[in-house]
Amino acid sequence: MDDKEALRVGAAVRRRRRSLGLTLAAVAGRSGLSVPFLSQIENERARPSTRSLERVADALETTPAQLHAAADSARTVDVVRAAPGPGVRRVVRGGHQLNAKEFTGEQDTGREYQHRNDEVMYIADGAAEVEAEGRAYRLERGDTLYLSGGVRHRWRATEPGTRILVVAVAEHIDATIDPRR
Repeated sequence: MDDKEALRVGAAVRRRRRSLGLTLAAVAGRSGLSVPFLSQIENERARPSTRSLERVADALETTPAQLHAAADSARTVDVVRAAPGPGVRRVVRGGHQLNAKEFTGEQDTGREYQHRNDEVMYIADGAAEVEAEGRAYRLERGDTLYLSGGVRHRWRATEPGTRILVVAVAEHIDATIDPRR
């Protein structure tokens, strides 16, 4: 296994720890490794030795092989080709950490949205009006609007040929800040 592969196991370790509802301190106590070292593993700034990975896996009630498999399954390269004409298309397919869609044409669902996690709206072409937190924003080509999780909002394209890219942390991801982790 090369260095890049070893480093990628960090995200799998973090996902497994969180799925068990464990803090870094709890995993440190179970594994005998330090909290800073475990944090470095999770953030892919440290490469665990075979023995350290075994200790982490035991603490997480799994095996090193399962952590490697989870890390391997997280590696994805996927090309989504442009779609002709107006409409909505997914720019990221599958159950990943990001949800991204491109809206083309005169979009106006008239509905209000409120997402669990943060999102960014980028106007690639045209213009849009967004209402968020009681304020109206006019966005034009090249403008970006950031909305934190929980903000109620609605939007509509205001020019023909408008293209809007909306990228958000996927709803199945718990992106809230938990000081215990």
